[in-house]
Amino acid sequence: MNHFAHLVLSQPTLESTVGNLLGDFARGIDPDRLPRAVLAGLHNHRAVDRFTDAHPRINQMKRAFSPERRRFAGIALDIYFDHLLIQHWQSFEQRNLESLITEFYRRMSAARDLMPHENMRRVTGRMVEYDWFGSYRDIDAVAESLDRVAARIRFSNRFANAIEDLQRNHEQIRDGFFEFYPQLQQHVSELALEVG
Repeated sequence: MNHFAHLVLSQPTLESTVGNLLGDFARGIDPDRLPRAVLAGLHNHRAVDRFTDAHPRINQMKRAFSPERRRFAGIALDIYFDHLLIQHWQSFEQRNLESLITEFYRRMSAARDLMPHENMRRVTGRMVEYDWFGSYRDIDAVAESLDRVAARIRFSNRFANAIEDLQRNHEQIRDGFFEFYPQLQQHVSELALEVG
């Protein structure tokens, strides 16, 4: 799952917001030095990733990618899942989407001092400034996001234009997401890593 879905599956606190985003910025971080509530959010992020990576429907979706892009299929699916979650929001959530995005941005801005390094502050600042979550409604913005990821990969790859694989397999991926995401919600609820 990508940034937006991780926050949807988090708790409504600054510490949880940081912890659930931290999974993508945790390299070089000593977990023992994190505040307890931030660490619980990081554990939640990692539990979401483990469940996602091990799910049979996700592995089935990855196999639908062309061979030259399959290595990065998980990254493409993570970003596309944010798009699908936003597009089909009312199928999964009662909360108001616009209000929640605004609240996520407020928390991300208010929690900068809890973020353990400058790269996380810089990237989350860009998420807010450029409305990354709102942009995921638009498939062209998803395509641009995927191509930016491809450009950041430090070795030669053929990940560019990954949107082609996603669009070619849209129905399979959408249907798989509708099966998978409620199971993920239930898994997070049962683990209750940030509760208590």
